[in-house]
Amino acid sequence: MNTKMMDITTIGEILIDLTQTGTDNRGIPMYTANPGGAPANVAVAASKLGARTAFIGCVGADSFGLQLRDMLMKNNVSVRGLGVHNKIPTTLAVVSVDHTGERSFSFYRRLGADVCLAQEHVPHELVVGSRILHFGSVSLTDDPSCTTVMNAVRQANRLGVLISYDPNYRASLWPDEDTAIRRMCMPLEFVDVLKISDEETELMTGEKDPVKAARLLVRKGVRLVLITLGARGVYYRYGYADGIVDGFHVKVADTNGAGDTFFGAVLSRLSAREGMLNRLTERELREILRFANCAAAMTTSRSGAIPAMPTMQEVMEMLKR
Repeated sequence: MNTKMMDITTIGEILIDLTQTGTDNRGIPMYTANPGGAPANVAVAASKLGARTAFIGCVGADSFGLQLRDMLMKNNVSVRGLGVHNKIPTTLAVVSVDHTGERSFSFYRRLGADVCLAQEHVPHELVVGSRILHFGSVSLTDDPSCTTVMNAVRQANRLGVLISYDPNYRASLWPDEDTAIRRMCMPLEFVDVLKISDEETELMTGEKDPVKAARLLVRKGVRLVLITLGARGVYYRYGYADGIVDGFHVKVADTNGAGDTFFGAVLSRLSAREGMLNRLTERELREILRFANCAAAMTTSRSGAIPAMPTMQEVMEMLKR
């Protein structure tokens, strides 16, 4: 795949989600090795919806690393920026799912390859030759990945690349909450589009009310704030415009990957606009968010993260119903 003029490049963690798929006849949980990692998920979701995407990250020189590389290539995501560490294994996350479809995470990451993302893994042309650079907060927990990602963000920001950010809080990955808040807020001055869950708004802003939280984030320089509300949809703040776009009601099988599908869908639609956020009307924004809510709902109706993500044709068919 040509690396010039990518629509979206994502940078950060890629890993294996050992996702609970049920129990055997003795009541012992059974797990499937699904590809995961929020930035990788976003790249695949956007690619399935028609965007030209690339991923920058690091895996181990093991069977899981090969599986992840093959998955990206199969989904038309450029792997030019996928580094391979010869001594550190691919990162694992164990995802347990309760009877409502809600997830809990356990990470095997202290010696995981995703944290080893270094400057030599980052192709300059992917950072500066993309319309959008997307990242999340998980890559900010440790070095060298934190320094590597922030260097890419600063460079892209200086060159006018649209920056999108998902401060995805996982308490077990941080030494304490204060450190998490400080690191998660560190990139905000560079961010154009922010997706945050309703559970994380108070952590990031000190405000429980999404409206007040979004106003505060806009004052910090974020142009478009998206606060996901689960099955209720999404609250948006874009300049002086704000509102809620309702979600789609489906039978939930697994919520893993829903937020990444939502953000990938938003970014795929924005990257298709000539001016992206420039001259974006509120009506256009609401149409984009309805599209993204639909894609996310379809993901929750299936098991796994990446395997559950819909294609453009599937989303368009559901929107017509």
